[in-house]
Amino acid sequence: MDFLMSGLAACGACVFTNPLEVVKTRMQLQGELQAPGTYQRHYRNVFHAFITIGKVDGLAALQKGLAPALLYQFLMNGIRLGTYGLAEAGGYLHTAEGTHSPARSAAAGAMAGVMGAYLGSPIYMVKTHLQAQAASEIAVGHQYKHQGMFQALTEIGQKHGLVGLWRGALGGLPRVIVGSSTQLCTFSSTKDLLSQWEIFPPQSWKLALVAAMTSGIAVVLAMAPFDVACTRLYNQPTDAQGKNRVPKFSATSCSASAPLLGTKDVGIMKGQTGHQLFKVTQAPGCSPILLGTQS
Repeated sequence: MDFLMSGLAACGACVFTNPLEVVKTRMQLQGELQAPGTYQRHYRNVFHAFITIGKVDGLAALQKGLAPALLYQFLMNGIRLGTYGLAEAGGYLHTAEGTHSPARSAAAGAMAGVMGAYLGSPIYMVKTHLQAQAASEIAVGHQYKHQGMFQALTEIGQKHGLVGLWRGALGGLPRVIVGSSTQLCTFSSTKDLLSQWEIFPPQSWKLALVAAMTSGIAVVLAMAPFDVACTRLYNQPTDAQGKNRVPKFSATSCSASAPLLGTKDVGIMKGQTGHQLFKVTQAPGCSPILLGTQS
């Protein structure tokens, strides 16, 4: 039951946060392996991205990739939060003295996240492809021509087999290990700390809300560089063998930008504002309320 409820809760939040994920994906792909000033910035910030996508691609485009996003959230968070909940209920996250152990929480969160993310990796890859697809005048990154989730999974599976479906899965694991361990550890630690300080009444929804917001901000700061790398790995074009093929740009732009994943000095933090909005609303125990932050 923990797995089912965790997955359904994540799906409910995903309906509201998917537009933020679309914006985040495109901002992270913008300027891939190109030196500053050599490419056109279609998306200046998260708010400009919303307006641009709505005008050019249409408002429906803000919900691109919703089907795989819902399925991924159900699989990923059903396994991740369900497993973590079982570990917490079993007392594995506390020391012999009964106090909360951040180290054990981080380890349990990382392990739970890895299981969920690896199993859902093909769905996440297709979600990235669909969310990156845009009209030519605002397109960023490689443009796949998928017609939908099932068509994409079938095509990739037929061309490249199971290896192709799990392409980029290992590269995405550091993102999940850092993000999941940080989020679940910070959430539990913050909740316990607030309970000890008796700031809110016991079992108050405010307790979970503040802990969720805190963990959401912490996970973005920790995971953003890995998230940029993961998005670009999943969206890269492939050769005939199904292996990643680096997009072709000028030698100068590639050499100047390769150390920082293809952007200026804050390139590894691309899409951070959109990611913060997304993660705060996706944090455990947080209702799907759009909460603003600043990058």
